[in-house]
Amino acid sequence: MTQPDTMFASRSVARHLARGALGLPMMVAAFVLVPWWGPLALLLVVPAAVLLRGCPTCWALGLAQTCAISPRAGAGGSRPPR
Repeated sequence: MTQPDTMFASRSVARHLARGALGLPMMVAAFVLVPWWGPLALLLVVPAAVLLRGCPTCWALGLAQTCAISPRAGAGGSRPPR
């Protein structure tokens, strides 16, 4: 059996949600602040991309991967039977 791809996963769901709670607003602020700060505001995209490990879609994929490998995932029946 092959190991699932967990390139975007975090160590825990809480940690992954915290990364999203910081990265997503920072990504939005980068574009909202352009009229006031100009291109300098786009520098916020860099730390946001680091927190999200790419784009918002990459973060969502990582959330799904984190939930799939979470120790509690087996109890709820979210994994397919072997």
